[in-house]
Amino acid sequence: MKLPKFAIENHQFTNVMVCLLVLSGVVSVITMPRSEDPPVTPAGSSVIVVYPGASPSDIEQLIVDPLEESLNTLEDIKELTSESSDNIATIGIEFAGGSDPDEKYADVVQKVNSIRDQLPDNLLSLDIIKWSISNVAIFQFALMSETAGFYAMESEAERLKKELENINGIKQVELYAIPEKEVRVSIDLAKLALYRIPLTRVMGAIQDANANIPGGHVNIGQKRLSVKTSGSYRSLNEIRNTVIQSARGKPVFLKDVAEVTFDSADISYIARVNGKRAVFITATQKDQTNIFWISSAVKEKIEAFQKTLPESMSLSVVFDQSKSVSHRVSGFFQNLFIGILLVGVIIFAAMGPRASIIVMMAIPFSILIGIGFVDMSGYGLQQMTIAGMVIALGLLVDNAIVVTDNVTRFMKMGYSRSESAVRGTSQVGWAVVSATTTTLLAFIPIIMIRDNTGEFIRSMPMTVVFTLSASLLLSLTLTPYLSEKFIKISNGHRERPLRRWLNYMIKNIYRPALDYGLKRPWRLLSMITAFFIIALMLARFFIGVSLFPKAEKPLFYINVNCPEDTHIDQTDKVIRQIEKEISALPGVSYVISNAGFSNPPLYYNIMRERNKASHGQVIVILEAFHRKAFESMLNSLRQKFKLFTGAKIEVKDLEQGPPVEAPVAVKVMGENMTMLKNIASDIEDIIQSQKETVNVRNPLSLTKSDLKVHINREKAGMLGVPLSEIDRTIRTAITGIPVTEFRDENGEEYDIVIRLPISDKPSISDFDRIYVHSLTGAAVPLSHVASIEFSASPLEIEHYQMDRCVTITADVFREYSVAKVTKKIVDQLKKYPWPKGYSMYIGGEQENQQESFGGMMKAVIIALIAIFGVLVLQFRSYLQPVIVFVAIPLAVIGSILALLITGNTFSFTAFVGITSLVGIVVNNSIILVDYTNQLRREGKKTIDAIREAGETRFIPIILTTLTTVCGLLPLTVGGGTMWAPMGWSIIGGLLVSTFLTLVVVPILYQLLSTKLAVFANEGAEEN
Repeated sequence: MKLPKFAIENHQFTNVMVCLLVLSGVVSVITMPRSEDPPVTPAGSSVIVVYPGASPSDIEQLIVDPLEESLNTLEDIKELTSESSDNIATIGIEFAGGSDPDEKYADVVQKVNSIRDQLPDNLLSLDIIKWSISNVAIFQFALMSETAGFYAMESEAERLKKELENINGIKQVELYAIPEKEVRVSIDLAKLALYRIPLTRVMGAIQDANANIPGGHVNIGQKRLSVKTSGSYRSLNEIRNTVIQSARGKPVFLKDVAEVTFDSADISYIARVNGKRAVFITATQKDQTNIFWISSAVKEKIEAFQKTLPESMSLSVVFDQSKSVSHRVSGFFQNLFIGILLVGVIIFAAMGPRASIIVMMAIPFSILIGIGFVDMSGYGLQQMTIAGMVIALGLLVDNAIVVTDNVTRFMKMGYSRSESAVRGTSQVGWAVVSATTTTLLAFIPIIMIRDNTGEFIRSMPMTVVFTLSASLLLSLTLTPYLSEKFIKISNGHRERPLRRWLNYMIKNIYRPALDYGLKRPWRLLSMITAFFIIALMLARFFIGVSLFPKAEKPLFYINVNCPEDTHIDQTDKVIRQIEKEISALPGVSYVISNAGFSNPPLYYNIMRERNKASHGQVIVILEAFHRKAFESMLNSLRQKFKLFTGAKIEVKDLEQGPPVEAPVAVKVMGENMTMLKNIASDIEDIIQSQKETVNVRNPLSLTKSDLKVHINREKAGMLGVPLSEIDRTIRTAITGIPVTEFRDENGEEYDIVIRLPISDKPSISDFDRIYVHSLTGAAVPLSHVASIEFSASPLEIEHYQMDRCVTITADVFREYSVAKVTKKIVDQLKKYPWPKGYSMYIGGEQENQQESFGGMMKAVIIALIAIFGVLVLQFRSYLQPVIVFVAIPLAVIGSILALLITGNTFSFTAFVGITSLVGIVVNNSIILVDYTNQLRREGKKTIDAIREAGETRFIPIILTTLTTVCGLLPLTVGGGTMWAPMGWSIIGGLLVSTFLTLVVVPILYQLLSTKLAVFANEGAEEN
C-alpha cells in the first residue's frame, strides 16, 4: 500500500488537508441545523373537502367516490384511504417509499383539478395538503384574558404574529381559537314570502352589486383615462341598500327583508390554558434552520411584546420545543463525551501515553470530519445523527490501534521511525481497509431502506459510514505520520497494567479453554449449537416484538369524544371536569384545553383531528419526566375517566418513530354499513376483553340522528319548484352560505353570509318558516313539497383502497408487547364466523413492523452477501469466509440474552443493532483466520498455528471489543427506551461473540484443516 508512504513524504499536504476537513466539521457543528427529530417528508398528501350540510353518505357519493377514482390512476400508490363524515371528506394518499414527495404532490393536485368540475359547485373549501412533519409547532403561545373581547385579543395576536414572522427561520405563524368575522345577512323568511322574493334572487342581487368589473379606458385628447364603474361594497350601508327587487314601482332593499350586521361567526373553538380563556399563536420552523437561534430571537420578541400588552391580557409560552431539543442534544453529547472518556481509559491502560494520545486523536478528528459530510448531505444535528456518532465511537479507534501497535512493533524490531511508520502501516493497510469495509457494508444497506422508517433513521447509518470512513482515512495518513514523530521505544519500557492483566488471562483462562476445545471439538460445538437453539426459543416465547417504544416526554394528551350530536358547550363542560381532575395532580406546568378542535400539532407523529363540536383535546405539560410516576399518573387517570359517562375519554402518551394510526388496528372490509356495524361491535368487545389494551375506539359504536327531508317530487313538479331550489333554500336558511366577500377600508376581507337571524338557533320549527319559490315566482311553503322525519345514520363512512371498511383501534399499556397482544386478538378473530363478502385486515403497528422489519431483513441479506464477497476476495476461498461467518450466530446468542436480561423488546432499533453486529463481529474472525493462514504459510503445523494465532490476537481482539462496548455503554444506559435495545443487542452480541469466537473459530479451522491444506500449500509455494 503506497498511501502511508505518500502521506509521510508529503506530510505538509497531509496536515493541511486534515486541518481543512476538521475545520469544515467545526464550522458545520456551529452552523448546521438543529432539531429534535429528522425532517422526514413522506410521499403523501391529504385532500380535505368541506361541504356544509352534507351527510356522510352524500359526501361519499358526491365527493369521495369521484376523487378516489381519479387518484387511483396514479402510479406507486401504497395506500388510499378516506373518511366521509358530516360536512367533511378527508382523503389520504400515500405513495411507495422512495417516491419524490414534490413530484407526487404535483400529481395529486393535477388529478384533483382534473375532476373539479364533477364535484358540487357550492363547496366551502377544497384543500390539498402535502404531508410533512416540519409543520409541527416549535412554539405555542397563549394570549389569555377573562375580560377582553375577541376583537381586542385578535388585534394583539395579529401584532405578535407580524413580529414573529420577521424572525429568520420561522416558517409560518398561525392563530387559533379566534372566531372568524363575517358580514351576517339575517334573512326574515316571512318577509321574503310576502314580497314573493326567492332566496336565489337575494343571493344574486348581493353578488351582482358587489361585482367589480373594470370599465376599460377612454382616450380624451392626448390622455388615456380609466373608466371606473360601480365597484364593490365599501360599507355595510351599501350592502343594506342593495336593491333586490322592484314591487309596485318601488324598490325593495335588502334592509327591508334582512338585518345586516358585522359580527363574529358562531363560536366553534374554545381554548383555555390553566383554566383561563385563551387564543393560541403557534410558530413552525423552516427546514435547514437552527432551532436555538430561532429560540433566542423569539425570546427577545416575546419579552418586548409582553411589556406592551394591556393589563387585561397576559402572554405565556406554553410550549417551547427548543427546551426538549436542548435536553436531548445535550444528553446525547453527554453520552458521547462519557463514551470518549471510557474509551480513553481503556486505551491509556493498554498502551503507552504517546501512542494513546495518537489513537485518541482519531476520535474528535473522525467525528468532526464525519459531521462535515453529514452537513453536506443535508442532515442536521438531531437524535439520529448524534446516535450514529455514539455507535461509531467505539469503532473509530480500532484502525488507529492496529496501525499504531504495528508501527511500534517494527520500531522494537530495530527499524527507523520513518521506515517503521511506512512498513508497519503498509503491512496492515489492506487488512484495515478490509475490516472497515465489512463494517461499512453492514450499515450501507440500512441507508437503502426506502420506507418511512428507513427515511426516519437514515441519517444514523449515514453518520456511521461518514465517521468510520474518516477514521480509515486518518489511520492510513495522519496516524503513521504522528507515530513517526512522537512514538519512542525505550529500553526501560514497562508493560501497561491492562496488558499485564490480559496476559494473565491468556495463560490461565484462554489457553486451557482453547486446549479443551481443540481436544473435544464436537462436544463444545454441540453445546454451542444447543445454546443457539435455546436462545432462539427464548426469543420466540419470552422477548416481545415492538416497532418503536413510547416517547419519554413530560407531556401527554387527553382526547374527548362526546356523542356526535353534542353541542360545543357540552363538550367544553366535559373538558372543564377534566381540568378539575388534572389540577389536583402534582408537577403540572400547563393544562392546554381545546373544545371543538384538537390542539395545534406539537409532536411530529400526532395528526390533528378535524374540527367537530363533539371533539375536544387537553394537553398536559409536566415539569419533568419520571417514568414510574408518569406511568402511574396515566393509569390513574385512565381508571377515573373509564367510569365517566357522556363522553369517551382517551389518555394517550406519545409514541416514537414514524406516524402509526394506532398500536392495534383491525380493518373490517365490506359494503353493508349495518353488517359492518355489527361486526365492528363484536371485534370491539374482543379487543376490550384483552387486559393489555386501552383506549379502544370503534367509529360505528355510536350513531347519530339526522333530520331527513323527503321531497315529494311529484308535488314539486306540479307546483313548478326545482329540486335544486329546495336544496339551496334549506341549506341557506339552516346552515348559512357565503355568497361573496366584503373588503373593509384596511383591506381585510370578510365573507358575506346569508342565513337565519343570529338570535335564532336552527330548530325543527324553522322548517315551517321556510318558503321555496316556483318558476313563476310564487312562494310555496316547504311543508307543501317535503316532509321532515328522524333517521339514524353512521358517524362516518371509511374507505380503504376504495372499499368500504371500519377500523377499530386500541392502545397498549407500556409494559406489554404490542406484537403479542395483536397476535392474541388475531387468533380470536380467525375463529370469528365471518359473513360472506366480509374480511379483516390487520393494520397499525403490526403492518409497519412487517414493512420495516422486512426492509431490515433485506438490508441484512444484502450486507451478508456483500461481506461474504469481500471475504472471498481477501481469502480467495469459499470455505474460510464460512468459518469467519460463525461469529454471526454467536453474536445472535449474546444479543438475545442481553435483551432478555435487561427486559427490552426486540424493537426496530434492536434489529438495527443486530444488523450492525454483522459487520462488526466478523472482524475478530478475520483477524484469527488471516493470522493463522500467515503462520501456516511460514511452515508451522496447523495446531501450533491455531494456538499461536489465538494467543497473539487475543489482546487486540479484546481491546477493540472493550472500546466498542465502552463507547456504546453511556448511550445504552442513559439513552432511554429508544436506544437501550440497540445498545444492549450490540454489547451482548459483541461480548458473547468475542469470547466464543476465540475458541470456536480455531476449532472449526482445525476440523476443516485437511480442506484448508490446499490453501496453505498454495500460500507456501507462493512464499
